[in-house]
Amino acid sequence: MDWLVTATGAALVLLILRDVFHTLWHPTRHGGLSRLVMTTLWRLSFALGTRRTAAGLAGPLAMVSVVALWALTVAAGWALIYWPHMPDAFVYAGGLQPDDHAGLLDATYVSLVTLSTLGLGDVAPAEGWLRLLAPLEALVGFALLTATVSWILGIYPALARRRALALRLSHLSRTHPSKEQIDSPAGAAMLDGLATALSVAAVDFLQYAESYYFHDGDDRTSLALQIGYALDIADEASEAGHRDVRLAATVLRSALEDLAGILDERFLHTQGPPRQALDAFARDHGRQAGTGDRALP
Repeated sequence: MDWLVTATGAALVLLILRDVFHTLWHPTRHGGLSRLVMTTLWRLSFALGTRRTAAGLAGPLAMVSVVALWALTVAAGWALIYWPHMPDAFVYAGGLQPDDHAGLLDATYVSLVTLSTLGLGDVAPAEGWLRLLAPLEALVGFALLTATVSWILGIYPALARRRALALRLSHLSRTHPSKEQIDSPAGAAMLDGLATALSVAAVDFLQYAESYYFHDGDDRTSLALQIGYALDIADEASEAGHRDVRLAATVLRSALEDLAGILDERFLHTQGPPRQALDAFARDHGRQAGTGDRALP
């Protein structure tokens, strides 16, 4: 029975390590637990009346929840590993009665102290394999801290790139360049720049899938709400007389199709054409029919 409890604890630790690996270090996958937490909080934001306020909190709150889930589950797993072997396999500081400090709560205390690398030393493993295991937990705790910081440092630049692209599309939409302006070398360069930025956004959604669950707030910086103009201008430029503009329009269309495919496969599941997937992207990020926003054509 003791070894069954230990095995359960080890399984919990391995489950979390797998989730951390697929969330942070496997760029084309998304951890099962982290995705479940983020998707649940994102969907819950739909049920609240203040849609934008709730959605704006969904991404940051989901990241905090995922990190807390990782840390607490790892601590619980190691506590289950230690618990069956207390007090015999541990040494206690003077003044502590081993039999009085051998419960699950004490095992959790030892696990948390080790995971946080505090190393207080009042309860320490004495048996050989446990003496090797405890430093391993400390290494996992340090790795979790480092991974969390790296995750944050990766997510927010990806969000900045996405919002900058949306603002660029907003600028174009508000200035509305004429057909003559688009049908020029400058128009071809503009379309190439949009295609490049869309490709970067697509890679960001692959590598930082969690960024999908961050609401962009202002309509001008929301890619979901501005992406329709990129479709419009690609259609318009495909009929231009300048061959470089037509080529750039084809590249832009391909970039839009790739982005729509990634969003549909990983988040939306419409299994429809790119325009349908991007329309679902806009709805999922807060635009509802009849709100006064320009609808996707």
